[in-house]
Amino acid sequence: MRAETIVSVPRVRRRTIADRLCDSVVALARHQGHILSHKEIPWASITFAGARHRIMLLFEGCPAIATGEEFIDALPEHEFTLPGQLVAEAQVVAVDHRLAPDARLIVTVEILLLDDA
Repeated sequence: MRAETIVSVPRVRRRTIADRLCDSVVALARHQGHILSHKEIPWASITFAGARHRIMLLFEGCPAIATGEEFIDALPEHEFTLPGQLVAEAQVVAVDHRLAPDARLIVTVEILLLDDA
């Protein structure tokens, strides 16, 4: 009689739209901003459905802060490429800039993604 061998295959986590959006935001920040938090809230109107994403990024040190300021300027006009999604709105909603005790810039953005049906 032969014994059966059971092999378990590790599950590969699928990248979500939120993962892809966060990756795109960090890329726009030229990998100088680190995500402190991300919150996704479902959103819908009579004709559209999607989610509002609030992302908080930290830029530490003077060179990163300069990149963060460029990020603030670029975000509203940036063309995101996210499969099955349309970016309806991308805006900076808060900025906290401190020089002491350590130079840092915290930028909070909101991005409204709509399902592209």
